[in-house]
Amino acid sequence: MSKKSLHIDGIDKIILKHLMKNARAPILGIAREVGISGAAIHQRLRKLEASGLLKGSKFIINPKVLGYKTMAFVGIFLDTSSKYNEAIKKLKEIPEVIESHYTTGNYAIFIKLLCKDNEHLMQVLNHQIQGIKGVSRTETFISLDQQIDRQISI
Repeated sequence: MSKKSLHIDGIDKIILKHLMKNARAPILGIAREVGISGAAIHQRLRKLEASGLLKGSKFIINPKVLGYKTMAFVGIFLDTSSKYNEAIKKLKEIPEVIESHYTTGNYAIFIKLLCKDNEHLMQVLNHQIQGIKGVSRTETFISLDQQIDRQISI
């Protein structure tokens, strides 16, 4: 099914809203609320997965419980844009890098890091990221608090 022909009806929206709130919500409970069978819910979920709308489900780890208390965003300047692929390859080898984006504007790459503390962040920056061939400099922004963490609404 192509993404252009995807139609989401009211039942699909109810199912998605329940599962976005709690991916472990019992399918039969949702089915009872909607007034259709559990098998019909599974069939609709398969359709939504096949369309590409759903990208799977996952457990979300609380990094603070593991001691990762410093979140930072780093803008990376490259010598030349031709160094992008090699830089990304090296960034993928750094476990503290949890997101990367190829951006417009000042930075070639914008990454999100999770570190145990500021000293750990400094070590990752100085000994790993800034040592990547092609990285000319970085700008770091430490997150003091995250107030919004959500998906797009349906």
